[in-house]
Amino acid sequence: MMLIKIIAVIFMLAGLFFFTTATIGLLRFPDFYSRLHATGKGDTLAVFLCFLGLSLYNGFNLTSLKILFIAVFMCLAQPTATHAISRAAFRCGLKPWMKEGENK
Repeated sequence: MMLIKIIAVIFMLAGLFFFTTATIGLLRFPDFYSRLHATGKGDTLAVFLCFLGLSLYNGFNLTSLKILFIAVFMCLAQPTATHAISRAAFRCGLKPWMKEGENK
């Protein structure tokens, strides 16, 4: 039982790591699309790892099953929302960032 709790904490710490790296990407990347890419990928994995850790920490019961369903839904919904946001931004005329002197 103690081993499962340790594994759960490791999953939650891994989720925290990916949340942190996604936040750094949000702050450091130059344009909207690269920031959206960093947060979309990082947050999806971080949410999944945190929810997986929470379900392990809670034990095997109905609540853990509900948490896992939420994790699966988030893994399906977050990339879809990220794609919709980026497509809407591109349709509204927001151009991707390019280095000086580069042409399309």
